[in-house]
Amino acid sequence: MTAQPSLPNPRNNNLGDEMLTLHEACAYLRIPEGTLRYWRHLGAGPRSFKIGRHVRYWRADLILWLTEQANRPQGRA
Repeated sequence: MTAQPSLPNPRNNNLGDEMLTLHEACAYLRIPEGTLRYWRHLGAGPRSFKIGRHVRYWRADLILWLTEQANRPQGRA
């Protein structure tokens, strides 16, 4: 009998990985909920997912997204 492979635990990937609600993600990013909802609609904000009808964010994804935003080339002056 062979052992079945176990599913990877996403919480073990990053030490700071914590699931956040929309409200918590907005508090972390210090932006209004309407802004994050709009970015989600456009597909321009941090990666998110749904559990039923509820939107959730991994804290690590917020940090990654912020890092990407900080490293983006700035527009012309």
